[in-house]
Amino acid sequence: MQNEQGRQRHGSFLVILNHFLITVFLALMAASWGHCDQKSPPSKDEIRQVLNSQVAAWNKGDLKGFMAGYWKSEKLTFFSGDKIEHGWQATYDRYQKRYQAEGREMGKLSFNDLDIEMIGTDTAWVRGRWKLVTSKGTPGGLFTLIFKKFPEGWRIAHDHTSAGQ
Repeated sequence: MQNEQGRQRHGSFLVILNHFLITVFLALMAASWGHCDQKSPPSKDEIRQVLNSQVAAWNKGDLKGFMAGYWKSEKLTFFSGDKIEHGWQATYDRYQKRYQAEGREMGKLSFNDLDIEMIGTDTAWVRGRWKLVTSKGTPGGLFTLIFKKFPEGWRIAHDHTSAGQ
């Protein structure tokens, strides 16, 4: 009888110990998840800073400074209208022809209605509106950008820009 009671107490103790260990494990997991979120979340502020730097460079007439926000790779893609550019240099050449060639002006650029959505630890997608104020008018439109985080920081890996009517 005493042996039976001992087994019951031992069994109850194991159940309590098991519940305690599960609770501790879950608490540690929750704390580590929270810690990971605080330690390594991709920063929307860093992406916003890239965009702000692009606007500042553009508005100073610094096209190379503007292009610093793009991934300097042949894998960069730029879609606009029915045109597709592949690579950083082709994208730079397009901007140069369109905004710095004789008789062209860069104007004053602004980005609005930005929506930055993290889709991974090293990838984000950004949607927004662009507007360019020039002496000849105020074109504008929508854009969708895919940002990737590289060793040198966040860069645009894909740009799909459309002009409004």
